[in-house]
Amino acid sequence: MESRLNITNQEELWKMKPSRNLEEDDCLNKDSGETSMLKRPGLLHSHQATHSDQFDCPQELQHQQELFPKWRLPIKIAAVVSSLTFLYTFLREVIHPFVTSRQLYFYKIPILVINKVLPMVSITLLALVYLPGVIATIVQLRNGTKYKKFPHWLDRWMLTRKQFGLLSFFFAVLHAIYSLSYPMRRSYRYKLLNWAYQQVQQNREDAWIEHDVWRMEIYVSLGIVALAILALLAVTSIPSVSDSLTWREFNYIQSKLGIVTLLLGTIHALIFAWNKWVDIKQFVWCTPPTFMIAVFLPIVVLICKTILFLPCLRKKILKIRHGWEDVTKINKTEISSQL
Repeated sequence: MESRLNITNQEELWKMKPSRNLEEDDCLNKDSGETSMLKRPGLLHSHQATHSDQFDCPQELQHQQELFPKWRLPIKIAAVVSSLTFLYTFLREVIHPFVTSRQLYFYKIPILVINKVLPMVSITLLALVYLPGVIATIVQLRNGTKYKKFPHWLDRWMLTRKQFGLLSFFFAVLHAIYSLSYPMRRSYRYKLLNWAYQQVQQNREDAWIEHDVWRMEIYVSLGIVALAILALLAVTSIPSVSDSLTWREFNYIQSKLGIVTLLLGTIHALIFAWNKWVDIKQFVWCTPPTFMIAVFLPIVVLICKTILFLPCLRKKILKIRHGWEDVTKINKTEISSQL
C-alpha cells in the first residue's frame, strides 16, 4: 500500500491497476495486520477519501471511455431484425386469423411468436459473422492484392464479428429454452386433449405419421448438434481460452466449425419446413412463412463460400494472402486513380 500512495497521478494509477471496491481493500488491511475500518469508525471518512482518491476512475477519464463500442452495431442490427421479424410474425400468426375468422390467438405472443423470432435472428446474425469474410475475399480478388485497405464499413463490420457470434449464440440458447417449454403450456395441454378426442371420434387407433416422426427426429437432432458447436465457438472466443490456443487452432475452430454450424442450422430450418414449401396455406396474405426468409441469407453465404472454395479461385486466394500481387490489376487501379 505504501508504494501506491507514492503515485500522485490518478489517471496513470487507473490505467495501471483495475479499480477495487471498499470491501476488497478492507480485506487487504485485515490480511496485512492493519486495523480494519469496522473497528475504527472514526477513520471511516478519511479511509473513504483515500480510497476514492486512489482507486476511483477520474471524471475526465470516464467521459473519454466509450461504452461497448464494438457492441453497438451488432445490437442495433439484432434489434432491427428482431422487431421486423416480430411484426411480420405477429401479422401472420395473430392478426390474420383475427381479421379473417375472428379467432383470438393473442395468447401465442409470449411463447409461439417469440420462438419464431429467436431462430430467425440467431441464424441471420450467424450468417452476418461469415458474410464480411466473403466480401473481403471478393475485394482482394478484385484488387489483386491484400495490401490495399478495405472500405471503412467493411473494416468496422469485420471487427465486430465476435459480437455478432455471441449474440447469435444468445438467441439460439433462448430458442432452445423456449422450445423445451412447449409441453408446459396450458394451451398445449388443451390442444392435446382435443386431438385425443378427435382421434376417438374418427375411430382411429393409431395416430402415427411416419414422415412427420422422421422430420422431427432429424431436425431436433441437427439443432442440438448445431447449438453444441455454437457453444464451443462462444467458449473459444473468451480471451482466456483463445489465448491458450495457437492461431491455427483458433482459426480452425472459428472458421471451419463456424461454417459447419451455419450449414447445420440451415439444414435444421429446411427439414423443419419439410413439405411446407409447397403448401399454399403457409402463404398468408401472399407472404412467405418465416423459415423461408430465415434461410435466404445463410444459403447465399454458403453458396458464396462453396464458389470461393473451388480450386481455380482457392489457389489464387491463397497466393494473394501469402503476399502475391496481381500486377495487371494493380496497374489498372493506379491508372484509374490517376485519371
